[in-house]
Amino acid sequence: MTKLLLSIPDAAKALSCGRSMVYGLMDEGAIQSVKIGRRRLISAESIERYVATLLAAAA
Repeated sequence: MTKLLLSIPDAAKALSCGRSMVYGLMDEGAIQSVKIGRRRLISAESIERYVATLLAAAA
């Protein structure tokens, strides 16, 4: 089963960037996150959409 929600460090690994970049993307609204308990999680779908927009902009 594929993970639907990623932790901040997992999202950073998926995007090959640092945690501060992930927090910056969340602040900009480029990727969406949810809060479950005390944890902030990012949907895998949100990361895929963000990468798709980067690829479209590069084309």
